[in-house]
Amino acid sequence: MKFAIVLFALFALAVAAPPSQEAQILRSDSDVGPESFQYGFETSDGVKADAQGQLNNIGSDHESLAVRGSFSFVADDGQTYTVNYVADENGFQPQGAHLPVAPEA
Repeated sequence: MKFAIVLFALFALAVAAPPSQEAQILRSDSDVGPESFQYGFETSDGVKADAQGQLNNIGSDHESLAVRGSFSFVADDGQTYTVNYVADENGFQPQGAHLPVAPEA
């Protein structure tokens, strides 16, 4: 659960900008259960996010949360930036056209 909180905090930092006017919520949905969740939202200022998470290895010493999702926002330069990510036992793995790619070993 701590991992999900950190992930959402990173998302909030990525889209934080002083708005010229308050954004309106265009879409907001969520389904949260004891072993999985999904959510999505979209606002009038171009912010959009969707994610799905699943608890793996339930009840074992190796219980973990795996999350797949994406978020996008309109930056000050007018461009829409999108990040697709996986966050699981291997860490946070973002991908986006504007993000650098690590060289292969």
